[in-house]
Amino acid sequence: MDWTAGLQGLVGGVLIGLSATWLMATLGRIAGISGIVGNLITQRPKGDSTWRVAFLLGLISGPLLLMALGGGLGNVAGSPGEVIGAPAGGVGLMLVAGLLVGVGTGLGSGCTSGHGVCGLARLAPRSMAATGMFLLTALVTVYISRHLLGLGGVQ
Repeated sequence: MDWTAGLQGLVGGVLIGLSATWLMATLGRIAGISGIVGNLITQRPKGDSTWRVAFLLGLISGPLLLMALGGGLGNVAGSPGEVIGAPAGGVGLMLVAGLLVGVGTGLGSGCTSGHGVCGLARLAPRSMAATGMFLLTALVTVYISRHLLGLGGVQ
């Protein structure tokens, strides 16, 4: 059994929890990525863009630093030369999926990081309902794409 992946997940989860706690304790803000990015784009003149940019730079620089130190990103593609692998449904499907995620975060008033990490930690009923819907939607999507459409199956 490879304990490296589990250990990386554990460390990553602890770091996410600490960053969400730090952001709430110091600035009183929720670490929801859709809100951080959305408000950075739409409400720039409000004067709180510095922490938003720093948070996003941290999200980007963390994996880059890990790669620079030789840690890699983990191989989830199943092929030694790939890190993530080719999209199962093509680039067009990925663009549609990304658009649907954006619409969903708008309709759900947040994303998995805001509701799933921060909202559940605060025992917010709205976040419990949203996270349940995220999980149900993911299960239905995987079932449809793998079993009905034949996309992304294990080879």
